Amino acid sequence: MTGIIGRLAPSPTGYLHVGHARSFLLAWWHVRSRGGRIVLRIEDLDRARAKPELVDTCLRDLEWLGIDWDGPPTYQSNDLQPYEEALASLVVSGGAYACTCSRKEIEVAQSAPHKGGELRYAGTCRGRYASVRAAERLADRAVGLRLRVSSAPLDLDDGVRGPHSTDVHRDVGDFLLARRDRTFAYQLAVVVDDARAAVTEVLRGDDLLSSTARQWHLQRALDLPHPRWYHVPLVVDPAGRRLAKRDRDLALASLRAAGVDPRRLVFWAARTAGQAVSEELSAPELLRTFDLKGLPEGPVPFGPDEQSYFRGAVPLKDPLPPPATGSGRSP
Repeated sequence: MTGIIGRLAPSPTGYLHVGHARSFLLAWWHVRSRGGRIVLRIEDLDRARAKPELVDTCLRDLEWLGIDWDGPPTYQSNDLQPYEEALASLVVSGGAYACTCSRKEIEVAQSAPHKGGELRYAGTCRGRYASVRAAERLADRAVGLRLRVSSAPLDLDDGVRGPHSTDVHRDVGDFLLARRDRTFAYQLAVVVDDARAAVTEVLRGDDLLSSTARQWHLQRALDLPHPRWYHVPLVVDPAGRRLAKRDRDLALASLRAAGVDPRRLVFWAARTAGQAVSEELSAPELLRTFDLKGLPEGPVPFGPDEQSYFRGAVPLKDPLPPPATGSGRSP
């Protein structure tokens, strides 16, 4: 085994679909093809949306695809102490501060919405309170905790997207680490969990590219190592929208129940990733030849033709576009 450690981190808030299957297969192939380890983490901190009964379905979906992992799965909800300790250390160091602002107050304070409609925090509570207890006492309500973000732009080099510059302070401001109900934010949980598992690289959908710089800032504040990030294009429907967990027709559980051969999903995922492979191969059999350098740019369309192919009704139209040039990638 090499020193490479990757991770799969499904969330049981809905059924995994074909878009998840592609991302998980790419992450698994990328690590396993180079002799690395895979850890599996169930991200179930969202108490309002996580459904415990979907965890077993998720594990069966992954096994059906041919994906394995090292050691037992870990569950975020089983041990909250590492998140509490990380928050406490940030408060003590001055890296995090108490925020009493409501969403409505943030909407009023911002001058313009961030692209995608995300609210930018204007820093209203930065330096406002001497301590978390003082903030709670003066505001007479529970407080959230935010990371103090530096104003300097950050240059990162993504393994798929290449070099790019991000300014978290300009785009979203000091972001939440824990909400007022003391629910831990995704950014905090993923940074703490990746460090605990010694994850060296993360491959995920490019809808999370904007999270990378926030996690980099948080890792620096906690004195944690930065993994290597790879953000792959999403699978989208005919209208160009990313696939949704609520669409049961695209759910892996539905395809399993219908008797779909998982090698069809494996072949489709591999071809859309630029791999020259045979239709008869299983996921483990592709490890010998997998190379992320062949990954095409742009979203991957998925529509009725692909669904019909999965069910054995029609051949798959070759989804591989012409190779991109000058992408600046460095996998």
